[in-house]
Amino acid sequence: MAHAAPAIAARKPAAFSFYALLLALVTLVFGGSLSGCANYDVLVEKDQVCQQKWADIEAALQRRYDLVDNLVATVKGQASFEKTTLENIAKARAEAGQLKMTSDTLTDPEAMKRFNEAQSQLKGSMSRLLAVSESYPELKTNQGFHDLRVSIEGSENRLLRAREEYNGAVKDYNAELGKVRGKVVNKVTGHEFKPREYFKADSGAAAAPKVSF
Repeated sequence: MAHAAPAIAARKPAAFSFYALLLALVTLVFGGSLSGCANYDVLVEKDQVCQQKWADIEAALQRRYDLVDNLVATVKGQASFEKTTLENIAKARAEAGQLKMTSDTLTDPEAMKRFNEAQSQLKGSMSRLLAVSESYPELKTNQGFHDLRVSIEGSENRLLRAREEYNGAVKDYNAELGKVRGKVVNKVTGHEFKPREYFKADSGAAAAPKVSF
């Protein structure tokens, strides 16, 4: 019995080291899990911001579509108005309205390119129609037409701001996704998050259609 005590005492440090190591491993795994969850949540939040900003763009685009329809209906009252001009803007309006972007296509460069081109064509057609309208004194002095053109200018300015805010959110989201922690989250989740495409426009799209009376 006198010789057994040292053996028992000798085993205590080994047992202590084992439990300390186990505790350290549990802490490491648990801490890593919390960090991974936090990184995942950051990407989810930034992605949601992008979706909300895109919804603002869609609202601005819908207002543009409605104003184009009102513009065409108003101009049609002039019997001698250029038929080709009206046909072109009607076609551009239909094509732009048919292209709907989703969470999947917003990460597709080709889909976003087609969308941007359709919007640019519509805006160009709108500008040409307004320019041609300058040749019709009856339209220029029509108060309803005047108010409509002012609404178009304001709508284009709102669309410009919405586009800038969306692109800012995309930049923030894509930057987070490109970081090491973003890549780790994607690897663990099976590449759930994809970089979003920017809402680009042609060189003249930053300015609203010119309105002069």
